[in-house]
Amino acid sequence: MTAEFDEWVAARGPGLLRLAYVLTGNRADAEDAVQDALARALPRWDHIRSVGDPDAYVRRMVVNAHTSWWRKFRKRETPVAEAFVPVAERATTGEDRDRVWRSCLRLPEAQRVAVVLRYYEQLEYAEIAALTGVAEGSVRSRVSRGLAALREELGEEHDDD
Repeated sequence: MTAEFDEWVAARGPGLLRLAYVLTGNRADAEDAVQDALARALPRWDHIRSVGDPDAYVRRMVVNAHTSWWRKFRKRETPVAEAFVPVAERATTGEDRDRVWRSCLRLPEAQRVAVVLRYYEQLEYAEIAALTGVAEGSVRSRVSRGLAALREELGEEHDDD
């Protein structure tokens, strides 16, 4: 059992870490979320494996680990004087990515999770709803509001025609 779990972690661990990084915004918290999820998964591996989709199951555990941490420590965050420093010129793709990432970090947690799962992990709305434990309509609303906030902050216009 342990050898099989080790092989699975070796194959899927980097993907879990990328997901956690996008959810948390920093590597240390991402590693903590993945570590917590994997520590909980190991003793339950026989059950998780029998469910049929261990990837989805453990991915949900990572999201839950992050959500638990976020709920516990969200009150410790302190506001800063200036959260966004506008980029004078959009010279490179790297700068654009950084700008978008900083904007994503300012989204409310539920919106950021929905947007990340939809566009970074490329999950369908139903999959996100199952993964986060909310109704599909709520997922759609969170993604829509998150994208609207990103467009507004990044100064992009969008036509729904």
